Amino acid sequence: MKNARNTLTTRIIGGKYKGRRIELPSKAVTRSSKARLRESVFNTLQFDLVDRNFIEMFGGSGSVGLEALSRGARRAWFVEFDRDSFKILQANCRRIDPSRCDLRFGDAFVILPQILEELQRKGEKAYLYIDPPFAIREGHEEIYDRVVDAIGRIDPSVVHMIIVERMSRADFPDTIGPFEKVKEKKFGKSSLTYYAPKEREN
Repeated sequence: MKNARNTLTTRIIGGKYKGRRIELPSKAVTRSSKARLRESVFNTLQFDLVDRNFIEMFGGSGSVGLEALSRGARRAWFVEFDRDSFKILQANCRRIDPSRCDLRFGDAFVILPQILEELQRKGEKAYLYIDPPFAIREGHEEIYDRVVDAIGRIDPSVVHMIIVERMSRADFPDTIGPFEKVKEKKFGKSSLTYYAPKEREN
């Protein structure tokens, strides 16, 4: 959707800030998670998200993390590497609830472990949403391999669940380190894959 200034925008789908408009970065730089994918994620998480932490690893506009805040998440972390997208992310957080937003500028693969370590020191956990640039984008051919490697290095005690938004034609393993696939849903060219910590054997 475009507004009068020819700026791409979307809206918060549900919760406290339902209908609130947020700006989207240029499509040439980043993709925003489509409304139906966002709606599916939060239909899955529902009330489990209330008073929990949420991390959007590749922040972009912040549409997923801000939706989480609208639906009762305690706090949201956003990581974004593109400077123009980061400025839009900052503006969107100011529109929604800046007091519950923690924005980090830089390489998501470097910053994510830092955020998880901070949470672990506090004895807290988070839901982690990973929506990397589509692998077909120039310079991102190895992005999914890096995502799988990053997931495999995460301490399962610090996350409730990991949700990966990805190209449907890209295969993701059933097991990644201490995590196992618990759900998958396809939306045409995009899919959502959910990973949870493996059940510990007695």
